Amino acid sequence: MASRKNVQTTHISERLRQIHSAVLDIVSVMNRPQRDEALIREAGIPLDRALFPLLVLIERFGPIGVVDLSDRVGRDYTTVSRQVAKLESLDLVERRESVADRRVREAVATAKGKAMTGLVDAARERIGRGIFATWETQELDELVRLMRKFADAVSQEPSAGS
Repeated sequence: MASRKNVQTTHISERLRQIHSAVLDIVSVMNRPQRDEALIREAGIPLDRALFPLLVLIERFGPIGVVDLSDRVGRDYTTVSRQVAKLESLDLVERRESVADRRVREAVATAKGKAMTGLVDAARERIGRGIFATWETQELDELVRLMRKFADAVSQEPSAGS
């Protein structure tokens, strides 16, 4: 029985290394400035590459505070605050006080910001269709299901035994 447990442990350890490697590959590609530049070009939008991910996150998760936003992008709070101010000056986002905590100012996408992220979504879909052109429908469905399950699991606080 102990030998079977070692085989299972080894198998799981190898799979975890493979998952970690794949995630690192994906994150590495997603974090390349050239990817954002290509998406901005494909969308045909006049937006600085540094502002692009912030606008998308604000549109997806807003209203969102600058601290939460800076945590999500892994940038310094003061840098993100300046960049959000730039997005605000471009009329792509607006900042308003939080309903939950009046001390916090949250960013939310304006109609102009939502229109811009709509163009990004359309460009992302065109690029994605090319990536998945040779995949079977059930493969894509399974990827979506498992990615959501994985994202939900890693979003949870680690348990004491982990």
